[in-house]
Amino acid sequence: MTEEMRIEDYLAQGGVLTNPANVPPRYRAELLKLMATFVDSELAGAAGFADVINEGPGIKERIAAAKIVLEKTDNADRVLRIMGDFGADTDRYANHHPWTARLERGADIGATRTEHDMRLAVFNYPLEGWADAVVMNLLMGRAVAVQMAEFSMVSYQPLAEAFRAIAPIEARHAELAEEGVIKLMEHGEGTALEDSVAYWWPRVAASFGSTTSTKAESLKAMGLRRASNAELKARWEAEAGAVLARMGLAVPA
Repeated sequence: MTEEMRIEDYLAQGGVLTNPANVPPRYRAELLKLMATFVDSELAGAAGFADVINEGPGIKERIAAAKIVLEKTDNADRVLRIMGDFGADTDRYANHHPWTARLERGADIGATRTEHDMRLAVFNYPLEGWADAVVMNLLMGRAVAVQMAEFSMVSYQPLAEAFRAIAPIEARHAELAEEGVIKLMEHGEGTALEDSVAYWWPRVAASFGSTTSTKAESLKAMGLRRASNAELKARWEAEAGAVLARMGLAVPA
């Protein structure tokens, strides 16, 4: 049996890796894809949210938005440093992609990535004002919580530790979004919020990928996944739906 097969067996039995030198080629490719998707999504998300900071209705809201931009950029940097251990050019990376690039509002690309980078498809759509940004942050914040719970158990230990440190920061972003939605509801913005929920719900849902994909099984064998796309999406739908119901907002049919 080859050394690579022994490592694969080790991973399949729940083992963890801690050094890039011990990582098999296929595992390395999937791990880098996971990290690039997270880093690119955080940088693109931060860039998009930065554009609406000054649309916040008050100083506290603008401070909260600026903090989210700062922390998402810092979260990206934390994972990018791990990518650097695998040879990524971290100095060039942040300036290599057009993080502010967005599609037309009416575009619908499903889960398809664009040619720009590895960001989740949802981060290719533009925000339209403060209420829209808060709703997007609310729904995506719940999706990130589901994803962080999954990523915090990956078999590459340095990355798992990074995600465990990032998880509570991202959870706070979702809490800030919930507070923002509640305040907007109190100011009679219910219709605008409903419209934004209808727009963002299917786009955030698509970020979980195809529910018929069978790739999760091979990723499970490498310790890079535990749940299927369908299971993660269902978890998000239940959690996000409960939050919307609590605030008097309808879940899109």
